[in-house]
Amino acid sequence: MSIAGLSCHRIRLPLVSPFVTAQRVASHVEAVLVRAVDDDGVDGWGEAVTTWRVTGESSASVAAAVEGPLADAVLGAEPSDVASWAPTLEHAVVGNAAARSAVASALVDVAARQAGVPLAELLAGAGASGRERPRGAVRTDMTLAAVRTPDELDGLIARAVAHARAFGTLKVKVVDAPVTRDVLVELRRALGPEVRLRVDANQAWDAGTAVDVIEHWQDQGARIELVEQPVAAADLPALAAVRAAGLTAVLADEAVHTVADVDAVARHDAADGVNVKLSKSGGPVQALLIADRARAHGLDVLVGCMMESTVGLATSVAVAAVLDARGGPRVHDLDAGMWLATPDDSRVRYEGDVLVRSDGPGIGGGLS
Repeated sequence: MSIAGLSCHRIRLPLVSPFVTAQRVASHVEAVLVRAVDDDGVDGWGEAVTTWRVTGESSASVAAAVEGPLADAVLGAEPSDVASWAPTLEHAVVGNAAARSAVASALVDVAARQAGVPLAELLAGAGASGRERPRGAVRTDMTLAAVRTPDELDGLIARAVAHARAFGTLKVKVVDAPVTRDVLVELRRALGPEVRLRVDANQAWDAGTAVDVIEHWQDQGARIELVEQPVAAADLPALAAVRAAGLTAVLADEAVHTVADVDAVARHDAADGVNVKLSKSGGPVQALLIADRARAHGLDVLVGCMMESTVGLATSVAVAAVLDARGGPRVHDLDAGMWLATPDDSRVRYEGDVLVRSDGPGIGGGLS
């Protein structure tokens, strides 16, 4: 059955506490859910995260793209014929990756529901068997919001200690260097040696500042596992300089939206790995292509998420499950569900740092 219609549904979901990064402060998930329906009434859902500072898209721009050129690209398409509609969708608009992601996610959700299989199995392909079959769960880190003043450090440590009871890996958002300089040192002292610590600077620093701060952390025994996007996304030479210092692994995030971006990161020898996110890459199909190219370059791959509902999160978990089956399990970056003020386990559920996906068709759950 072919796609008969697309529709947009704006959502605004409160978070348990403000999500603070070097780029923004968020108190709610702001997103647009996209529903695709086939001729028989089978529907699927995708999600477009709408934040000007992250995706560059708004609810109005997503709706305009979905109801205009993206609808033109996929109406009448067979959802299961991904090889046919995915390239058409990718080239239907310039940019608008979150909108494209929502439509692509909704179409593969329809296809999986038509086939009566979970989304990860559909994405893995009919030939997946044995160790290539996606697992029912993936592991994730837990993100801690940045502190903006030294007075907030005690609260951060308390949250870190609490989360470390369930999560073996914590990711700490950081802001400007003077505030951040001793945060990771104090966290390591409070947490002890077992918890893995990651840092996400969200482009906050230049290369010299990044190297100075990371060197201080490591000299003081903070033992940082990796630093994510320490410098501006477009400045690959600066990212390469941070990596060349050899202080910790460097993960590219905002620098990677496309396969061409992965090639550029590899050409500059700028990172050890990439964080692949659906709202950056244009959806699950493109995310898997980016991940495959990254691994071909010898780069590690983690799957990440935005502040989003479990609609987008469940699709990301499916992608992570496919990648784990292909290349071995990783600790991904899929903690958005833990930030929702109203928990929703209809599609995915947290069991400590293990994220269990639905075994129902598509992404599981249901919307009306």
